[in-house]
Amino acid sequence: MTDQQQEQSLDPAQIEVDVRTGLGAPSADVTEGRQNSLWSDAWGQLRRNPLFWIGSFLGVFFVLMAIFPSWFARGADPRACSLTESKQPPSSAHWMGFDQQGCDYLANVVYGARTSLTIGLLSVIGVLLLGVIIGAVAGYYGGIADSLLARLTDIFFALPLILGALILLRVGPSTGLPILSDRGAGAVAIALSAFGWMTAMRLVRSQVIAVKSQDYVAAARAMGASNFRILTRHILPNAVAPVLVYSTITVGVLIAAEATLTYLGVGLQRPAISWGLQIENGQSLLRTAPHLVLFPSIILSLTVMAFIMLGDALRDALDPRQRS
Repeated sequence: MTDQQQEQSLDPAQIEVDVRTGLGAPSADVTEGRQNSLWSDAWGQLRRNPLFWIGSFLGVFFVLMAIFPSWFARGADPRACSLTESKQPPSSAHWMGFDQQGCDYLANVVYGARTSLTIGLLSVIGVLLLGVIIGAVAGYYGGIADSLLARLTDIFFALPLILGALILLRVGPSTGLPILSDRGAGAVAIALSAFGWMTAMRLVRSQVIAVKSQDYVAAARAMGASNFRILTRHILPNAVAPVLVYSTITVGVLIAAEATLTYLGVGLQRPAISWGLQIENGQSLLRTAPHLVLFPSIILSLTVMAFIMLGDALRDALDPRQRS
């Protein structure tokens, strides 16, 4: 093929020349096809994974329970109590029996899903915001910024999640901040986010360092793209897969952490309704009314398991080394 024929075979609409640099680059975003291929391959892998379908079914079930609790509570009101029914065992009319105050326990467990899931989702949003922002800045700019942020991360890593959140919730009332003083869902979510972002930061940092050396990032930089555009359009979309897997698993971990803090007496306070409060209230009645601990523990375990199964399925689908 002659040079003239090669020139005619090129589609001018597909080539964009930067007059200032003399570099030619595709006018389309080169990362778009890469991302489409990644997610289409991942979906094909997910469809064949039974863990994904089991986790999805359980996850959707509990999310619907949190959004529409009246559908699952059989018309019972969790606040309608009668001491004559105190600690009654499960029956055909009341599937989970009654608690110590004589409240329908099925209704309490169902309505507790909203609080527990809300805290889990709010916490993981906070974890992702902190982890992605700090990790992206550290990985992209490197140097002194990377060193300082890495040392800051190490400081927070020195405190375990439960211990750090416990300390923050203990000292919260003395800070004067209303959101930390009321021990509500917002305070617990902030405490869990403040001491749970470090792993997300390291994942994002490592992915950004690996991606920023790719040719398409260098081409975008040569064409004059700003640092913000390079990060948001070229680097982060290709670094999101491990963070997505981590966040899915972390939702379940943070729900369990909220229940642990509440069980220790530093989380949610009455009159809130949550699985952690129900387990904490029922621990002293384990011998006489074991159903008060059994049912919320089972629902809590299934919820945590659902998100962990989804995270494992996503990890297998998004990691090419796991594909057959």
